[in-house]
Order: sequence, then structure tokens, then C-alpha cells
Amino acid sequence: MKHAIELEHVTKQYREKKAVDDMTLHIEQGSIVALLGPNGAGKSTTVNMVLGLTAPTAGTVRLMGGSPRDRAVRNRIGAMLQEVSVIDSLKVEETINLFRSYYTNPLSTGELLRISGLEDDRGKYATSLSGGQMRRLGFALAMAGDPELIFLDEPTVGMDVTSRQLFWRTIRSFAGSGRTIILTTHYLEEADSIADRVVVVNQGKIVADGTLDEIKESTGSRHVSFTAGSNVMTNRLLGLPGVTDVQWTGRRVKVYGRDTDGLLYALIRSDLDIQDIETHKGGLEDAFQSLVGSPEAETMV
Repeated sequence: MKHAIELEHVTKQYREKKAVDDMTLHIEQGSIVALLGPNGAGKSTTVNMVLGLTAPTAGTVRLMGGSPRDRAVRNRIGAMLQEVSVIDSLKVEETINLFRSYYTNPLSTGELLRISGLEDDRGKYATSLSGGQMRRLGFALAMAGDPELIFLDEPTVGMDVTSRQLFWRTIRSFAGSGRTIILTTHYLEEADSIADRVVVVNQGKIVADGTLDEIKESTGSRHVSFTAGSNVMTNRLLGLPGVTDVQWTGRRVKVYGRDTDGLLYALIRSDLDIQDIETHKGGLEDAFQSLVGSPEAETMV
């Protein structure tokens, strides 16, 4: 399969700090990749190098077989960044038409207004939009050239629930058409619902890379929880087959292991005094916290 993005031993150094440290990453065409990491992990720096906004200190970056700075390559990509700059005197529709003029084969103005949910706001001055509306305008501008490769940087921040649902329905429809989508978000449930690959970055290095299931399973967050009676002891739980760890919170116990079905079977057969049993397969948030720390730190930097 062809690669949409290729990073080979890429480093970006700012004085004494390596924002990106010898990173090698290949992203296949048509995939949806969530790029996650805590504050200061190097995600923004990586994206900026891929977009050609900054040059690596060492290593090579290729975008769809060419340089990120080539005009022909730029004509095939769209980027929804955190900050959207608009011209004071232009209305929403005029702003969209201006961006359409930069591309060889743009989407129609009507289509861009529809997918961004801005049809009723087409006559407003862009500078008068709310934060959520501005994010939707940013999406319309990112899609103006009908891109093959789309970068979405914290795309739904500030959007209301209805706008967020429209946005993700649109992204899913585009994903089915063979486009490559790179997503950064601190809403881990969004990444969990759409990404087919997760790359976790910390301190400028890739610390995990795989499918959602692979990431979730690699961190050992699967467990069975229950309320413990008087005859439940940690040493007895650790002696059960498949148990890797035991954690107590008052009388509530979490027993960890890769096979939750096997754990549940072993617990039931153990004759231990337990009740209110629940199984937990582990989610992306659990995996992220295990890899890099508190998920609350997850922001694009």
C-alpha cells in the first residue's frame, strides 16, 4: 500500500530541547490516524513539519511522494488548525470562495456550506462568528480543495452537540471515499469512535502505535471489579490463574488480567465472598493514561 506520509528519522531541535526525537512514521493512504499525546509531547511540531510549515533539523519528510513544500502536493491537502485567520471585510461565503480560488479542483461553495453547517450563516461577516461557528468555517476552508489528505487539529473544540454530530457524520462519509485523515484531539472518545490506528507520542518519541484494539490490550487495563467480603485477601486473588494485579478502593476491588472472561470464571469458582461483579474491557482513555499519564493533559501542542 502507498504511503500518504513518510517520516524517516526526523528530529526537530529548539536550542536544548528536542521537540521531536528521531521519529520514523509511515501512514498509509486511506487510513484514519489519531495522533495523541500529552502537553508538550511534540504532536504540533510533527504536524507542522508534515505540512511544510517548519523544516526538520534532521531527517526527511515526504507527503504523498513529494516535498510538503511543493505546490502540487499542497494542492492535495487540507488542514483544519486550531486558529482560523479571516479577513475583516469578508463574509462567510466570500471567505470560502476566496479559499476555493487557491485550488485546482475545489468543492462547490454550496457543498462546503452544507458540510460545515453554515448555510444559514453565509451572509454573516466571518469575524462575527461564534467560536463554534468559526471552527465550522475552518473545516469548510480545510475542505475547499477537495483534499486527499486532511489534517484535523482539535476540530470540535467549541462546537455544540449538534454541530459536533454533523461534523463527525461528514468526516465518516469522507473517510469512506479513500481520503487519509490525521486527527489530533483531547476528546479521546472521538478518536476511539473513528480512528483505525492510534499513534501515541510522548517527549518527542512514539511510545505506542497500532490499531485501537492493540493499543487498548497492550496496556493491561482489562479487569473485573467487585465488592469484597470478609474472606477476600490480596494473596488469594493473586493466586488465581491469569491475575496480573489487584487494586483496592475501600471494599471495592479491581482484579487485572488480559482475559476478563477467564478472570470472571476463576472468581466464580473460587468460593470467595464477592458481589456486584462487573467486567471492564478497557478503553482508549485507560490505555492513554497508562502510556503517558493523566488524560486531562491531552491537548494539542
